[in-house]
Amino acid sequence: MNMINTRYRKIFITGALGFVGKALAAQYRALGAETCGLDVRADSAANVVAGDVSRPDEWQSALAGCDLVIHTAAIVTNNVSREEAWRVNVLGTRRVLDAAIQAGAKRFVHISSLAAMRFNIEDQADESAPVMPTGNPYVDTKIASEHVVLSAHAKGEMNCTIIRPADIYGPGSRPWTIIPVQMIQKGLFLLPAHGKGVFRAVYIDDLVNGIMLAAERGEGKGQIFILGGEKAVTCEAFFGHYYRMLGKGSPRVMSTASAVAIAEIGRMIFKLLGKPTELGRGAMEMLSKKNTVSNEKAHRLLGWHPQVDLEEGMRRTEVWLREQKIIS
Repeated sequence: MNMINTRYRKIFITGALGFVGKALAAQYRALGAETCGLDVRADSAANVVAGDVSRPDEWQSALAGCDLVIHTAAIVTNNVSREEAWRVNVLGTRRVLDAAIQAGAKRFVHISSLAAMRFNIEDQADESAPVMPTGNPYVDTKIASEHVVLSAHAKGEMNCTIIRPADIYGPGSRPWTIIPVQMIQKGLFLLPAHGKGVFRAVYIDDLVNGIMLAAERGEGKGQIFILGGEKAVTCEAFFGHYYRMLGKGSPRVMSTASAVAIAEIGRMIFKLLGKPTELGRGAMEMLSKKNTVSNEKAHRLLGWHPQVDLEEGMRRTEVWLREQKIIS
């Protein structure tokens, strides 16, 4: 990973034990900054306290002396109630903002998602594209959380920046590495749109660099940035890498209507069994999207360009999957 100098002395990260949070903390520590954070469980070795972002509590005092707050904590699933998604993703964002303001932090970076633009059909869509609530709890609460952050910035409460990551993969990625591999192993993975949906893959190291550039540079204040892979690939091509790692041939593809029907049946079965699953309509809608997005704004204002192409990213990912014994 290319090293980026930091002007921040102490960084507070929500979701600090998650995929993106851990990667950010590691990079800032490598630069000599102090990191601390919040998650659903504590880790004293990582200076992380336990708490609920939506409930003001003792965790807010942990922000004392922090000059940068990066908010990665969120419920990241399509299969969640509207109320629970709003509590964590929207109310929780406001609570973390309140704590950052009270602590006197200089910058607040909110990690949103390209899900906020999921049903935009414009090709090479950029940050100015209108977003549309759809009834999907994850999509709608990501849109609403951005509104909370932009409102705080407009009011002058805090200098804020919003990041919309694309499809993040690599060592430690649950949605786009661990879960797909496990589902492929169980024969439960399928692709809608005959596998021709667009996958906007961004490797974790490139995403971390983009987030840090947005936090460090004055040009990031009050802005939304899309951070995605430079080259869009089909879902069939992306997930085909995992099939080859497993010696499983090619992805199972079908029409979107058939995939949605099968995924919904699977979701209901898992629900009856009381087990979590990412199967369902939401996942199929995500994997059937056809439009690409533009990184031009991040290029222009931040000087950000992804450095890890898909072949190299998948090579590193396979090494990690084998080290973790996820792939034998």
